[in-house]
Amino acid sequence: MRRTNPRPLESVMEAIRTAKSFALVSHVNPDGDTVGSVLALRQGLLQLGRPVTLFCQDKIPDDLAFLPGAEGFRLPENIAEGEQFDLLMCVDVSDESRMGRCASLMKLAKHTAQVDHHGTNPNFCEANCVDGTATACALIVKELLERLGCTITPEIAKCLYVATCTDSGQFSFPNTTAEAFDAMGDLMRTGFDLSGAHRKIYRERDPRQIKLLGRALNTLAFHHNGQIVSLQLTKEDMQSCNALPEHTDTIVNVGLDMAGVRMCVFARETSVPGTVKCSLRAVEPAAVDKVALAFGGGGHAQAAGCTLQMTVEEAVAAVVSLMEAELEKEE
Repeated sequence: MRRTNPRPLESVMEAIRTAKSFALVSHVNPDGDTVGSVLALRQGLLQLGRPVTLFCQDKIPDDLAFLPGAEGFRLPENIAEGEQFDLLMCVDVSDESRMGRCASLMKLAKHTAQVDHHGTNPNFCEANCVDGTATACALIVKELLERLGCTITPEIAKCLYVATCTDSGQFSFPNTTAEAFDAMGDLMRTGFDLSGAHRKIYRERDPRQIKLLGRALNTLAFHHNGQIVSLQLTKEDMQSCNALPEHTDTIVNVGLDMAGVRMCVFARETSVPGTVKCSLRAVEPAAVDKVALAFGGGGHAQAAGCTLQMTVEEAVAAVVSLMEAELEKEE
């Protein structure tokens, strides 16, 4: 059924109505939801005749480059002297640290606002719409655009579909709601190319992704009587495959897809010495958000992440230890 109680978007809508120029910010290591949501919002603001600039500190993944406007993202360092914005909007950014270097842009904006669906979000902007029950940030953006009087065009629909589909595991994760399916019906009625978009994000794979998956599977280890799986990649693995961080995005899901597994951690050494990024996943009712928070990260109950300052082996051991503690609470 459709939502009967609109989200608390009034403060964000008012900030948009009074702003003449916009900076839209995606989170670090951008995924389908942050990119698709930003690009959909961009098109809506352009319908309203507002100039929009897009920012992200990291490269937009190749499998999302087909989305309209994806080529327009700028690095935060590429700011012209004296450039300012009436409103900086963070989209799908769970906290200020997830802006990365784009956090420096906040001082160039007269006002700040955000739309997000992470329950751990501390409401770090002036105007905040955070709905932790939303399947994807895209659903908040869709409602925002509709309430602003924007037309959901096929191009906007494509962006919102990719955003919702990727954050819901193709409408299969526990966070998938009836609202997500209602929204999907609306998007389908615009006539956007569903099969083409689906192939781009789920079927076409860079050879480097396949090579990395093979290396990660060689490290696969079971913990806690087979209920936890760990996978890892080193800097040398990344370099030998000539791979980018985006090529590792789906590896963690492979670990979670095995029978009997309730939690999975995928740890990847970054180019920064002693820094390891961890992706955490869980099968409901198990949850990993508290594990991520313990290491200064965040996310959702079944999908979260964190960055640790240690070796990749130490990172795996530390995360697995807390995962085991979480599972033991249920036993």
